[in-house]
Amino acid sequence: MASPTQPQEALSDTGLLSRSESWSKVTCPCCVSGQVEPLVLIQLAENVQPGTKQWIMAMISAAHSSGGAQLLTHPGEDSSWGRIVVAAPRCTLLRATEDLGLCRADKDDSMVTFSFSDRHNFSNIDDMQKFLTLAERQYIVKHELESMRALKAQRIPGIPGDKGILRARQNIFQKLQKAGVIQDVFPLCDEKKLKALGQEWYSQKRLWGQPLDSIHAYFGGSVAFYFSFLDFYTWFLVPPALLGVFITFVLPGPPLPDGAPADPSGLASASEDEDQLSVSGHMVQAVFSMIWSTLFMELWKRRSAALSYRWGTLTLTERFQEPRPGFHGELGTNPVTGRVEPLFPDWKRQLRMGLVSVPVVGLFLCLVVLGMLGFYYSEGLMADFHKASGSIVTAALTYLPSVMHIVYTNMLGNAYRTVALQLTEWENHREESSFGKHHTTKVLVFTFFNNFAVLFHIAFFKQDLLLLRKRLSSLLILSQMVNQFTEVVVPYIVERVYNSSKKELKDDDPAADHMQAEGSLPPFPGLFAEYIELLVQFGYLSLFSCVYPLTALLLLLNNITEIRGDAYKICHLFRKPFAPPEASIGVWQTAFELLGFFSVLSNCWLFLMAPRVRAFLQNAAFSPAGVLLLAVFIEHVLIVVKLILAFMIPDEPDWVRIKREQIEYRSMKALNLQKVKRSHVPAELRP
Repeated sequence: MASPTQPQEALSDTGLLSRSESWSKVTCPCCVSGQVEPLVLIQLAENVQPGTKQWIMAMISAAHSSGGAQLLTHPGEDSSWGRIVVAAPRCTLLRATEDLGLCRADKDDSMVTFSFSDRHNFSNIDDMQKFLTLAERQYIVKHELESMRALKAQRIPGIPGDKGILRARQNIFQKLQKAGVIQDVFPLCDEKKLKALGQEWYSQKRLWGQPLDSIHAYFGGSVAFYFSFLDFYTWFLVPPALLGVFITFVLPGPPLPDGAPADPSGLASASEDEDQLSVSGHMVQAVFSMIWSTLFMELWKRRSAALSYRWGTLTLTERFQEPRPGFHGELGTNPVTGRVEPLFPDWKRQLRMGLVSVPVVGLFLCLVVLGMLGFYYSEGLMADFHKASGSIVTAALTYLPSVMHIVYTNMLGNAYRTVALQLTEWENHREESSFGKHHTTKVLVFTFFNNFAVLFHIAFFKQDLLLLRKRLSSLLILSQMVNQFTEVVVPYIVERVYNSSKKELKDDDPAADHMQAEGSLPPFPGLFAEYIELLVQFGYLSLFSCVYPLTALLLLLNNITEIRGDAYKICHLFRKPFAPPEASIGVWQTAFELLGFFSVLSNCWLFLMAPRVRAFLQNAAFSPAGVLLLAVFIEHVLIVVKLILAFMIPDEPDWVRIKREQIEYRSMKALNLQKVKRSHVPAELRP
């Protein structure tokens, strides 16, 4: 996302920024401006002819009524330059703001759903850099480019064969991408804003808070919501971390056998009878984890709603989506929209999912079970070896099976994520939302099974709390080491290499070189892996932390570094991404809520497995069936308590609810007013 030098200044040197006459002309008088802001760069193939480039620029500049995007274009250095710089006129930005359903501040400083016909009642309407964020302006350009359609059948100049034939109502931008004419599209970065954001963000020594408004303005809603969630989650770890330290180092545990060394960390190899974890602490931590997970998600919903209102995404509209670029099929007329686009039968997609995707996912789950069996086998061998020798070296080697299994699960997880992406591509989903949902579901099912299957088996089938604690501590310590390496060492090495290449570029300083350097950065991989990492963390903490109270402390220390590492990487190591407006963290919120529900079940059973509780039940002459009934009863009581807590904490703060209802009321009044005005127009004059 960082370019070697400031791209906006380089563009200004060649006249792209200061000479508006170099851009394509606008037809609307209110959009005429002496200064144009370059927003997006289109990278063309090397063999694209000048006539093809001119045709593409003409279509991008054409009005919506002519099938174009109604944007501004610039050819760059000359007509043979393999790039097109794109900007957006004022009216295009305003109309897209209405289409997306964004809210903006009116003259009274109240957030209202934007209406183009009522635009003069909104603040900053004549200054697009204040009215819309940079990320929103760039996303609108991408949205308009992807909406271009051919009004009639025609041939694209300079492209021979079937690749150059456009059918009526066919998507022009997707056609050019599939034909290999357009190789890449990316938003241009603003070095001044990026540098200011970095100084405010990861360069500061403060530990609390993120510059969320600045992140949202530059990177967009998805990135801003992720860092808001990461920040909220990190500092919500403070209470369980303090409790874990208190339980481990302050709260007295059960008496130790004679001659047994103290081990407050709980990492020593000992028999279950010599378990040194405080049983009372076990019980307190189990109950606390259930309450904590519920409060965390409910309070996050309130924060998410407040951010959604502040960023104007509380009333985002859902439009009938265009086919995603990877979607393919036979061209035909969509029965819903009447557009010509690729069509793919649903039964074929269902067949692919049922006969291929589901069995492949099942195969990988079997590989997880196979790895678990190997872990148990090697664990038994090492335990026997340690009993035979009893040395310090063999005691350390008892952790080797856990380390090897962790490495195995990580490798299997990386391989599965690649396979899951390819399977979802092959299923050929039409909408981007459907593709994302199916891909996320595949990864979540495997992630849950791959990361927690062994822990559940140890806890509820083997019922070995000592082994569970040792396994959990191994996972946390190893993941901390790997994470610190990837978050600190790798970015440092990459940045040093990148800085050396940046110095070489400064000798020759044309705008083309800077755009090429920016385009050579790897594309941003998205936030999928980051959310997966947080989800696994949340699972360790909410499901099993009662057997290892220091879990929250380790996660807290890790995430303080994680925030700065992620911020540094997104600013310096990747190309700036397009970011659609977002109202929440989406499907990930549901995933975290499901883990919060499972935490009730897990902690309930771990609570009953505490040695003192088991001894009490045995002394009370509880039969196995009675213990099971008691567990089910306590579990249901705790679920009811969780539901009551969730019900008592509204998902929205009262002020957000009132603002949302005001927005809905004003929108309804505006719609009724339009109906009244329309009813006074003679029928023959209505469109």
